[in-house]
Amino acid sequence: MRRLFFIVQKEFIQIFRNKAILPMMTVLPIVQLIVLSYAANSEVKNVNIAVVDHDHSSYSRLLVGKVQANERFTIVAAPPSGRVGDEHLQRGDADIVLIVPPDFEKDFLKEKNASLQVLVNAINGQQATVGAGYLSQIIQSFNQEIRLEAAPRLAALRSSPSPRIDITYSNWYNPDLDYKTFMVPGILGELVTILVMVLTAMNVVREREIGTIEQVNVTPIRKWQFILGKMLPFLVVGLVLLTVGLAAGKLIFDIPMVGSLWVVFAFCILNVTAVLGLGLLISNLVDTQQQAMFVAFFFIIIFVLMSGLFTPIESMPKWAQYMTLPNPIAHFVNVMRQVLLKGSGFADVRHDFVATAVLAVVFNTLAVASYRKQE
Repeated sequence: MRRLFFIVQKEFIQIFRNKAILPMMTVLPIVQLIVLSYAANSEVKNVNIAVVDHDHSSYSRLLVGKVQANERFTIVAAPPSGRVGDEHLQRGDADIVLIVPPDFEKDFLKEKNASLQVLVNAINGQQATVGAGYLSQIIQSFNQEIRLEAAPRLAALRSSPSPRIDITYSNWYNPDLDYKTFMVPGILGELVTILVMVLTAMNVVREREIGTIEQVNVTPIRKWQFILGKMLPFLVVGLVLLTVGLAAGKLIFDIPMVGSLWVVFAFCILNVTAVLGLGLLISNLVDTQQQAMFVAFFFIIIFVLMSGLFTPIESMPKWAQYMTLPNPIAHFVNVMRQVLLKGSGFADVRHDFVATAVLAVVFNTLAVASYRKQE
C-alpha cells in the first residue's frame, strides 16, 4: 500500500504542476456546458415560408394571418406564381411554400373539397417534418373554424349532446418542454467521460516521451499498482468535474434534481473507472501523445454519436442498439437523465450499473495486461 500511496502522491503532484489541468476541471466544463446546451437544440423555431395566394379572398387572408401570427413561421415572400415560389425554395430563401389555388373560398362554400398545396424543402429532414407538421396543425385549426362559420348545420351537430371523447394530457418530468432541461444532464455526462478519457489516454505515453517511464520500470512496483496509482487521481478529477457541472447546471439552467445524487455519484465512480481503463489501455498501446489523441477521438466520436444524446437509441437499427452496450457514454447519459429528471432509483438503472461494471473489469484488465514493464 505504501508503493500505491507514493504513486498516487506523484500523480497528484504532476496534476497540480500542470497549469492546464485546473482550468480543464473548472472553467472548461462550464463553458462547454453552456455553449453545447444552447447550441445542441433540435427544436424548429424559425421556419421561412413563402405564400402564393391566387385567391385573394377573405378565407385566404385569414389563413395567411394565422400563419403570420404563429411565432414559429416567418413569411419571407409572397410570390405571384407557383413557379416563382419554387425558385425561392430552390435558392433556400424559403423552407416551405404554401400555394392557395384560385377559387379556394368559392369551392369551399359550395361544399366541395378545397385544396391547398404545400411544397417543403426536405434537405433538412427534421426541419421539413416538424415545419410541415406545424403548418398542418394551423391548416386543421383554420379548417375547423371556417367549417363552423360557413356551415351552421355542422355547428348544430357539434353542439348536440352526441357522445364524444375528450383527450387531456400532461407533460411529466419536463412540464415546460424545455429542451435545455433534457440536454444538460446528458451533455454533462458526456463531458465528464470525454475529458477523463482524453487526460488518461495521454498519461502513460507522456511519461514514455519524457523518459520517466524508464525509472518506473526499474522499481519493484507491480503493474496493477502502477495502473491503479494512475487511475485514482483521475477518478478524483472526474468527481470534481461532475460536481462542478452539477452546480453549474443548477445555477445557470435550474436543472431539476429529483433523484438521489448518491446514485449519480456512485455511477460516476463506476463509469469513470471504466473510462480510465480504456484511456490507460490506449496509452499503453501507442507511442506518442498525438497517436493517443487520434485513437481516443476515434472512440469518442463513435461513443457520442451512438450515446442517445442527440438521437434516441430506440430509433436506431437493432444492430446499432446492441453496439451501444459497450458504450460508457450511453449508460452515463441514460443514468443522468433518469435520476435527475425522473427521480429513478438504483433499481431502475441497475442495468446500466451492471453493464458499466463489466466494462470496467474488461478495460482495466486489458490495461494491466498491456502495460509493458521490464521486470
